[in-house]
Amino acid sequence: MSGVYERELRSVLAGERKGVIAITRSCTEVERARAMQVCQRPFLVVRAPGSGSEGTGDILALRGDMCMPIEVKSSKTDRIYLSGRTKEQYEALLTTGERCGLLPLYAFRLKGVRGDSWRVMKVPVEGLTGKLRVLARSIPDVPLTRNGAPYLNWHDGMPLHRFLALISRSDGARSIETPTSAANIYRELLESTSASEASS
Repeated sequence: MSGVYERELRSVLAGERKGVIAITRSCTEVERARAMQVCQRPFLVVRAPGSGSEGTGDILALRGDMCMPIEVKSSKTDRIYLSGRTKEQYEALLTTGERCGLLPLYAFRLKGVRGDSWRVMKVPVEGLTGKLRVLARSIPDVPLTRNGAPYLNWHDGMPLHRFLALISRSDGARSIETPTSAANIYRELLESTSASEASS
């Protein structure tokens, strides 16, 4: 089942409009429009070799200005405690991030919720530079238990639509500041998608 959500996230990060529309059906128009920004600045998304091991995460999202290994998790409960293999995955992501100057992320899909069901959080690494360093400041860390062990808390993560808007920003990108402008952008994208489907 986790493969289904991995493909879902890959489609969204790759800027596929059908994928973005599918995950935002029960979101507000503002949230949809924010998520749709990734269609203007998509990533090359590949399934990592040896998925989930050696610090690669499940998928790699690459673009000219950034590269992020992403570990995809899904659950019916809002917390996932890391132990055994999943703890080793976290430690490998941390090591890879610091050695290679990458920003490792967790994408946590909570099942059975309406609205934006994805949350994003980062593995805190040292030594980031450039856009990754700036981006890392806005993304919450993977939280720690009282004993200092990392775990995933869905409520502590950044909603995916906010993350997509954040990574899609550029000097020439169209900003979304009001619900009205957000709704207009979403309608334009939806209409263009419908038109292209009708002509194919």
